[in-house]
Amino acid sequence: MNLKKVTSLKQQKVARYAKAMEHPVRMYVLDLFSNQAFCYNGNIMDDLPIAKATLSQHFQELKEAGLIQGEIESPGIRYCRKQENWKEAQQLYKEFLIR
Repeated sequence: MNLKKVTSLKQQKVARYAKAMEHPVRMYVLDLFSNQAFCYNGNIMDDLPIAKATLSQHFQELKEAGLIQGEIESPGIRYCRKQENWKEAQQLYKEFLIR
């Protein structure tokens, strides 16, 4: 059975955003970015006790889901939330959870 045939585009998007936010480190990153007036530009490794490669994987997951945009510029990062997708995720969650 092809799940894309029985699930709506909204359901697929909600699931994709949820998958991207399933890890506490990713939630930390999104929370950090939400408190920034501009893109985060710094070394997040100073705050997180995880390997750089692991952090890079978390950023890649958030980026593939469309929740953040930017790049790693050694030794720091320059990233921010992708506002249009963030707003879409908020709306989709609201519609799903209020039902």
